[in-house]
Amino acid sequence: MKILVFLSIVALSSAKSLLENEFHHFLAEQDILLQDPPQNIQAKQISTPTPRADDQFFTCPLKCICRVRVVQCSDAELKSVPAKIPKDTVMLDLQNNKITEIKEDDLKNLTSLYALYLVNNKITKIHPKAFRSMTHLKLLYLSWNLLPRIPINLPASLLELRIDENKIKKIQKGDFKGMKFLHVLEISGNVFDTTDIEPHAFDGVLRLIYLRMSYGKLSSIPKNLPSNLYELYLDHNRISSIQRKDFQRYKDLYRLDLSYNQIKEIENGSLVYLANLRQIHLENNAVKNVPASIKELKYLQTLYLHNNNISKIEIDDFCPKEMKIKKLHYYGISLFGNPVKHWEIQPASFRCVSGAHGVQLGNFKK
Repeated sequence: MKILVFLSIVALSSAKSLLENEFHHFLAEQDILLQDPPQNIQAKQISTPTPRADDQFFTCPLKCICRVRVVQCSDAELKSVPAKIPKDTVMLDLQNNKITEIKEDDLKNLTSLYALYLVNNKITKIHPKAFRSMTHLKLLYLSWNLLPRIPINLPASLLELRIDENKIKKIQKGDFKGMKFLHVLEISGNVFDTTDIEPHAFDGVLRLIYLRMSYGKLSSIPKNLPSNLYELYLDHNRISSIQRKDFQRYKDLYRLDLSYNQIKEIENGSLVYLANLRQIHLENNAVKNVPASIKELKYLQTLYLHNNNISKIEIDDFCPKEMKIKKLHYYGISLFGNPVKHWEIQPASFRCVSGAHGVQLGNFKK
């Protein structure tokens, strides 16, 4: 019985909106799948009553598909949030429509909602009280809309917020008020600069481990982000240099992406604070030398430096003189697309690289 219900849900919920793996995981976490009945209970005791035409519990909005507390209304040419959404809905999919506004009472009865998907609409306004009844909302996807700012009074229960590719011009104090459970924030593709992030904008955000601010207009490394970040993505911005104290606050970083910027200068000692760093992306910049702090990162395993202006590799650029300082060997170092003459590089320069294929040099073509 479990398998049949599961397959029917997937079949009716595959309209190019959610990643299949995420959807399966969501159903499993929320216990949406029906369980097989105990063997000692007769079938008539667990039979589902036939819904009546006037029973609001079984009412499904026009142009939507409703199955087992999941309401899917994607790609339906909707211009507003549909009425009469079942009150016990845990997942509401409104992606790929023409919704322009979320009004005060559009979602007021959805107290059990866990996931709300509003990706790829034309939303310019969300009422400050639109989420007032959502005490269990964990996933909120607002990407590819026209929002000019972070919505006011977002649910404090959120674990994941994706609001990339909007028109956000500023991140203000209070935007994330009370969101102490937030783990993932995707805010790429907006128009704010580093100076548009107010000093206390992230006060109270205690558990954020993944932050992506890619494809934006950042001109420098933001210094007032949550200190417990695990992954930070600042690729495809306008950052031109890395200063000594830029990463002083982010000592827990495991993965850092600064690729596709305009970085020419990396000040000595600027990366030394990243003691736990395992992976760093610096490719597609204008870096002239291997950053001096690289050899001091004892846990660093993957380093991307391709497509820069590096013309020389020194024997101690990657590996410390005392090998015991390096706790983990490199898995990979990419250097192709640089004007370095690879035949002049001393083999000992890569003495702390694991494996014969751990270094990628390639040919430089101007």
